[in-house]
Amino acid sequence: MNIKLAVIPGDGIGPEVTEQAQKVLDKIANVYNHKFEYKTLLAGGAAIDAVGACLPDETITVCKASDAVLLGAVGGWKWDTLPGDKRPEMALLGLRKELGLFANIRPALLFDELADACPLKKEIISSGASGKVELDIVVIRELTGGIYFGEKGYKDTPLGKAAYDVEIYAEEEVRRIAVVAFDMAMKRSKKVTSVDKANVLESSRLWRQVVGETAKNYPEVKLENLYIDNAAMQLVRNPRQFDVIVTGNMFGDILSDEASMITGSIGMLPSASLGKSSFGMYEPVHGSAPDIAGQDKANPMATILSVAMMLRYSFALSNEADAIERAVKAVLSKGFRTGDICSDGKNLIGTKEAGDLIASEVR
Repeated sequence: MNIKLAVIPGDGIGPEVTEQAQKVLDKIANVYNHKFEYKTLLAGGAAIDAVGACLPDETITVCKASDAVLLGAVGGWKWDTLPGDKRPEMALLGLRKELGLFANIRPALLFDELADACPLKKEIISSGASGKVELDIVVIRELTGGIYFGEKGYKDTPLGKAAYDVEIYAEEEVRRIAVVAFDMAMKRSKKVTSVDKANVLESSRLWRQVVGETAKNYPEVKLENLYIDNAAMQLVRNPRQFDVIVTGNMFGDILSDEASMITGSIGMLPSASLGKSSFGMYEPVHGSAPDIAGQDKANPMATILSVAMMLRYSFALSNEADAIERAVKAVLSKGFRTGDICSDGKNLIGTKEAGDLIASEVR
């Protein structure tokens, strides 16, 4: 298979981790007789520095003409003083909107080998007498609506200047993300937890209503509704109760980061952003980490696992995706650790060595 990939390295550690993901993809191409054609593009702070805009038109055009997009990370301290609509992070919102990517899939899987990296007690993440680690959650986050895309502005009040961001959801926006969640649950343990704030927010009351209506088409799936504050607490108290979590843009942003930390490190979590077709954008959940950029310290495994998701969701190459996931697990099983998941300093590896080791394990 010949695959055209738009690659957006971005800022901070983004170029380092995408380089390792491409290294693994090249090994996949060699072993499974595929060809990946990469087109490197600008977005985020790097684009601001180069052309004065966080999301150049060329980047959007090339992404739309590609089969999928691989993204590193955007943002950093360097651009923190820019106005909100000029910041590097606006490139992410722009890409999602322009590419029609409304569903963000963020799996939070705790590898057995990383049980010691989980900050929770072992009895919380393990099952019964066997003591086997069982923590496998998928957060389905709505990506192009909600408070991030609602009306924004300033107004004068008796207490001084005030800022506002409007939370708004339409029925179809909720329905289509609910369908993604229920379809996912049918392939897993047939349970969906919908997270909202329906006791306070009108947008959440509509959310709960539409998710409930959608659930009627999936009688085999158990639907549970939780308020966001309770869901955040339950993720720490008993994360094994969850299978598929579906929620809005801001709540999903927060909950998926919380889920990432109970699986050992945000450096391990991949994500896929999908629309109505097989086209998708794939990126690690973590940010640009400018404090360790260029030091060969970043964990590339989230990005490498993101390209495994790409092979599975965009190209139906399940064997190749499985091969990458097995390779990551094999490296962890041999005791190798990047700094974020290394507790004792033994077998400490850097970004490039991690990529080399994982690529060498692809069979």
